[in-house]
Amino acid sequence: MDSMRMMRIGAMAVLAASTLGLSACCASTAQCDTQEIVQMNSADFYTDGKLDNAKCKAAYFEMMRKIGAPVYPRYEQEDGFMWTVDFNQGDFAAFGMGGVFWVNNRDKQYFGHEIFLLPGQSIAEHRHLSTTDDKGPLQAKHESWQVRYGSVYGFSEVGEPNLDQYPEAKAMLAKCQVPHMNCVHVEKWEADGQIHVLPKDETWHFMMGGPEGAVVTEYGCFHDNNGLRFTVPGASL
Repeated sequence: MDSMRMMRIGAMAVLAASTLGLSACCASTAQCDTQEIVQMNSADFYTDGKLDNAKCKAAYFEMMRKIGAPVYPRYEQEDGFMWTVDFNQGDFAAFGMGGVFWVNNRDKQYFGHEIFLLPGQSIAEHRHLSTTDDKGPLQAKHESWQVRYGSVYGFSEVGEPNLDQYPEAKAMLAKCQVPHMNCVHVEKWEADGQIHVLPKDETWHFMMGGPEGAVVTEYGCFHDNNGLRFTVPGASL
């Protein structure tokens, strides 16, 4: 075997060894790939003290285009079709969301929702209870989520406490949410085709946008707003 070929084989062996070492490191360290979350300024989303839907939507559209998510004409053109909310807390960048209810059918018991989250923006911690309306009893909303673009942190009261393993998410939690949190377990969800299921009905949960923001599709049974509960006092959808 000539000396040049031996040198190439040796270099490949060194590269393989160093790559395996890096993989071993990330397998044993939860946050090898931690990314800083750069959060926007909440004041930029208000006009005369009121949440400005046009400003909120513009920020989502910019985020969506950066991560490759479609911005359908009806998002921009149909008034009220895509909505935004700060949960009545005045801190939209940290504590808010955008959404589209594709369908919410009480008789057939199915629901489809698109969720939009800016980097570091979180939905209010909440749960869904069983209720009764004029047509009879309604089961507690059961739901699943699929990240389409970007990434999110999924928070749940079910599971081992591990928030300290996600310091970038912990640092971005809304000040109004922290004193009231029941969710102790966190997972990082990517746009990888996986479905993430509510682990137990009527349990507390919420999501936070990852470093690049996110678009998430939610599947569930009928959403009855009368069964929605928040932990933050005064929060509303």
